[in-house]
Amino acid sequence: MKMTLSDWPVLIVSGEFSAGNNEGHRLRELLEEFGKTSDCSVIASPDYEDALEIFTSRADIGCVIIDWDLEFEKDGEKMTPETLLARVRARNSRIPVILLTDHWETENLSGDVLSQINDCLWKTADTVEFIAGRIANWVKSYSADVLPEFFGKLVEYSERYKYAWHTPGHLGGQGFLRAPAGVAMFKFFGENTFRSDLSISVPELGSLLDHEGAAGDAERNSARVFGADHTYYVLNGTSTVNQIIWRSQVLAGDIALVDRNCHKSLNYAMVITGATPVYMIPRRNARGIIGPVRLSEFSADSIAKRIDAHPLLKDRKAKSHVRMSALTNSTYDGVCYNTGAIFAENAESGMIENFHFDEAWYAYAHFHPVYAGHYGMAAKGCRHPVFCSQSTHKLLTAFSQASMLHIRNGVERGIDPVLFNESYMMHGSTSPQYSMIASLDVATKMMDDNGETILGDIIREAIQLRRKIADLHRELHRDGDWFFGMWQPHTVKYKGTKVDFADCPTDYLVKNQEPWVLDSHDNWHGFEDIEKNYVMLDPIKLTILTPGMDDNGEMSANGGIPAAIVSNFLIRHNIVCEKTDYYSFLLLNSLGTTRAKQGSLLAALFEFKKLYDAETPLEAVFPDLVKNNPDRYKGETLKSHCESMHNYLREHKIMELMHRAFEVIPRPSMLPAEAAAHVVRGSVEMADVSELNGRTVAVMLVPYPPGIPVMMGGETVSGDADSIAEYLLAREKFENAFPGYEGDIHGITRERRGGRIVFRTLCIKK
Repeated sequence: MKMTLSDWPVLIVSGEFSAGNNEGHRLRELLEEFGKTSDCSVIASPDYEDALEIFTSRADIGCVIIDWDLEFEKDGEKMTPETLLARVRARNSRIPVILLTDHWETENLSGDVLSQINDCLWKTADTVEFIAGRIANWVKSYSADVLPEFFGKLVEYSERYKYAWHTPGHLGGQGFLRAPAGVAMFKFFGENTFRSDLSISVPELGSLLDHEGAAGDAERNSARVFGADHTYYVLNGTSTVNQIIWRSQVLAGDIALVDRNCHKSLNYAMVITGATPVYMIPRRNARGIIGPVRLSEFSADSIAKRIDAHPLLKDRKAKSHVRMSALTNSTYDGVCYNTGAIFAENAESGMIENFHFDEAWYAYAHFHPVYAGHYGMAAKGCRHPVFCSQSTHKLLTAFSQASMLHIRNGVERGIDPVLFNESYMMHGSTSPQYSMIASLDVATKMMDDNGETILGDIIREAIQLRRKIADLHRELHRDGDWFFGMWQPHTVKYKGTKVDFADCPTDYLVKNQEPWVLDSHDNWHGFEDIEKNYVMLDPIKLTILTPGMDDNGEMSANGGIPAAIVSNFLIRHNIVCEKTDYYSFLLLNSLGTTRAKQGSLLAALFEFKKLYDAETPLEAVFPDLVKNNPDRYKGETLKSHCESMHNYLREHKIMELMHRAFEVIPRPSMLPAEAAAHVVRGSVEMADVSELNGRTVAVMLVPYPPGIPVMMGGETVSGDADSIAEYLLAREKFENAFPGYEGDIHGITRERRGGRIVFRTLCIKK
């Protein structure tokens, strides 16, 4: 379906829409003319406030026409035309804005107003045909400018209706029409999807592998918008971005300084490159929430000590340079690093030759001042190259798997694009999906046009939800009742006085970074000895706390509600959490979040509370759970179910076991690459978790929660690392005690024996 002017409606605000026949006849004539000749559609608004609400909620408006003669109450609540104009311009600096009037003279308008409009039309001085045509031209010009370079050329090409004699084989969708299943798919996705699914044989769209033509222009534009020196589009996900970065810089035997809280793709990068990892252990608070690694980890002394103590680096000098450092920024729960502080810590020695920030969940940071200085491309004056891997599809608007790789050259050394492209081509497809490229191009355009406004809206809505939950928690606790909490500051310094978070104005929290910076003097976060101005909390990452554990990790004797039960309940209400820990769960307030979704969330949380307080039978809340496990759960209520699981977690010290397991780095007996070679050769065998003592695991083990490796391939369970096997065994026993609550543990295979689940994993053969 071809895009037309009707896809970009004209918003007209005028009091004449609610006036009598005589007063509104001219506007009605204009509306009729739009319908007859210009192909424009119109949205009519009778007042400024209504017009602003429409404009704010719709991004497809093609032109705004303001009747400057509309009556308004200067002393009342009604909006002035100047205010409407300013608010429109604040949200969109490019949309055409036209003033429509009968009896004003240009000299009566202020310079501020004239600088914000595109055109002036008199309702009676020109014919309706002329007025409609002029407005249509503005819409046509604007709608053409909306399309960024690559996406615009893709739309243009698909609308030529060419006969193709090249791949892909469905040839614009025609191939799907040969069988019923294909027809169903064609109808579901629509013809434009298939007409824009093109082959690399189309020269008009350039080459992604060579970074030429429209594709290369789109990448270079993204580099400008995201603050990078070089940007590469990667269509295989950020996991592949990480592989490209490491393949371009790291060789077998090189030392890598790696955040233990890293994505498995970075661990696989060490397997592929043969790097020797030296791990940094992130902090963890009493609730089990992952915090930052210590700033001192980046100092020369700390790096030298870790290298010197590494059993596989005994023949290396303590002052060996680190070829690559890797840090997760931000963490799952929204802890974001001050990257300048990290560069400064390493500046004197320069021991780290390349910095890599895995910003998969953080691609938006460049576009709002609240995140200033806390992302990789904010690097200024760094001696060495800085790499950022970003999942543009996760929290911006690209299609799934569409990611970006950003590079900022160092003052002393940069990357050679020709050499770097060899690594890019090694992992890139020769058949790129053009719709994915277009989605990256469009995500860039959206951020370039009004990224700060978009992010400001998202941050504002997240903070409003934070304040609401904090207020409900305070109000109900004051009455001796309970509600869910938020992981966030309890108080905020506002105008020289500490106020409850719920009472701090939203505008202040949106515009100021200070309330979000973690401080050792206000230890709401639970990370001891946090460095000054080192990390901040991302306002849009919402970690909701469930009752049962306080900030110090003390578990209540009764009344605990494990988060897994709440998140399972929310799923039944079509609300899916991003991550669930033992007594917290994470929600992401992203570009697709709406106030309606927030209302549904609060309603669902209150519904859970009502069912819990009423001691509702479990089979009425989780019918499938009881049906599938009648011997275990029949006769329980929601409240008794929560208390039973909470008491089990407390009595079996699951939280304590988890903390102990993640405080140690097991002894590496071989490199991750060597362990992977054993897997390829088949010189591995399955072993029960209960029999891991003294065994070297062949694959990484990643329990969720918390979602970071507890063991890497090549590491041996011995000494302090016995606590890891103990924690995994405790997880095994928990799943047997609470069927239906199986957790995700990468690297663990479940085997059923005699009615019980047994955890097993791959180990190097003895």
